[in-house]
Amino acid sequence: MTDLDLLATFLEIYRGGSLTSAAARRGLTQPAVSGQLARLERDLGEPLFTRSSRGVTPTERADELARRVGPHVDQLRSALSDTDDQEAYAGAVHLAGPAELVSARVLPALVPLTTRGLRLRVTLGLADDLLAALANARLDVVVSAVRPTDRTLVATPFVDEEFVLVAPPALARTVDRERLAADPVKALAHLPLVAYAEELPIIRRYWRGEFGRRPPNHVAVTVPDLRAVLAAVVAGAGVTALPRYLAEPALAAGSVELLHQPAVRPLNTLYLATRAGALANPSVALVHRSLLARSKEWTGL
Repeated sequence: MTDLDLLATFLEIYRGGSLTSAAARRGLTQPAVSGQLARLERDLGEPLFTRSSRGVTPTERADELARRVGPHVDQLRSALSDTDDQEAYAGAVHLAGPAELVSARVLPALVPLTTRGLRLRVTLGLADDLLAALANARLDVVVSAVRPTDRTLVATPFVDEEFVLVAPPALARTVDRERLAADPVKALAHLPLVAYAEELPIIRRYWRGEFGRRPPNHVAVTVPDLRAVLAAVVAGAGVTALPRYLAEPALAAGSVELLHQPAVRPLNTLYLATRAGALANPSVALVHRSLLARSKEWTGL
């Protein structure tokens, strides 16, 4: 028995909340699962769960261990799988994520798999809705800007997206650069905003992270698609904060300009979320592995 086996069993108990469910997912008897857990607790020198009639509750040590080893164990189990590639390509995977990133990066990265037979079904939407569908087994893999809190889901850090503050050239020229350096909120307050949602999720995050407060600006346009947000900015409707991968072509063409150069790039980590144990499915593991590999080649994200 390897340490990887012990950790894999621990994660199944942690994510499922019981030894019985972990035994079913691992294909072991409950006494065998209990024995593996006892051995791991003995090796660590402290308990990982408290038992009750309703299952098990993780200790703080278990929470820490799951955060540290979970993504690595999932990837190792996938890499060590001896399943034939043909089985992986013959399957189907239901993938989901934000429309813009899926369209610009994720789908182009996965098309080579579909040409070899993999069937890909794609759902577009918001992170909370998609993670709920994943937990209910309606999806296989979710690209999420939100790290899931459900212990039955596994989140693997995927890629960091950088946000940039952009404006059409005519509006950019109305900003006093000296005042921008001294008091950016006031220097930008006259500019109308183009937002993705009423709550200004990306814009609010940029203002708070870089300027220390919410934007006081008037919102001119709200549209729930970042590609449409960029189109409205290019047309002169206002200014916005966008992921760099979306804004880069317009920046290169000169149809928008950077309004602000932060000292440290504002980043947001995206995750690949799956259900616990899902990487044992060769098709899901293939998609997961392929996206992680391709993300290392992406620039401007």
